[in-house]
Amino acid sequence: MSRKRKTLTAEDRILWGRVASTVTPLDRSGGQPEVGDGEPEPAAPPPARPKRGSLPAPDQQKPPRPASRPSSIDTKTHGRIAKGRIQIEARIDLHGLTQAAAHSLLLSFLHRAHGEGIRHVLVITGKGSSPSSEGVLRRAVPAWFATAPFRGLVSGYSSASRRHGGDGAFYVKLRRTPGGGT
Repeated sequence: MSRKRKTLTAEDRILWGRVASTVTPLDRSGGQPEVGDGEPEPAAPPPARPKRGSLPAPDQQKPPRPASRPSSIDTKTHGRIAKGRIQIEARIDLHGLTQAAAHSLLLSFLHRAHGEGIRHVLVITGKGSSPSSEGVLRRAVPAWFATAPFRGLVSGYSSASRRHGGDGAFYVKLRRTPGGGT
């Protein structure tokens, strides 16, 4: 079975450049790096644990949460999207991407959609190649929605209906843009 090669868009090339620049090549020599006169380098002592009741250092304090954790889309809205009464205004297909590439692409897609005032999008993850387990992206995407970069964008999500990909896709409801009206 032969596959057609897809040509990358300018946005894809930029994204790939960002991902590729974060990678460090593996040591292909197969041996351990030499240290001094052949003795192994001593392990660094573990960091000291702060005492109970003491405040963490300023650089270790957690930033305030910008928005609440995304919840599931309510049943009424889910049904209206599934029946086509609420339009899916944009969609993204993450099939075949690594987690790192999918994360970056999904985040940029949601930022762009949120900036345009789009409220409902479809995120296609695929169901995974093994019949006995869910796909990697299928499991990862809901966890990403709970992280800080996504919390400010995503209001809620739920599995898509069968006609939109079923268990291999999510309906995502984006937060309203400030001063956006709808």
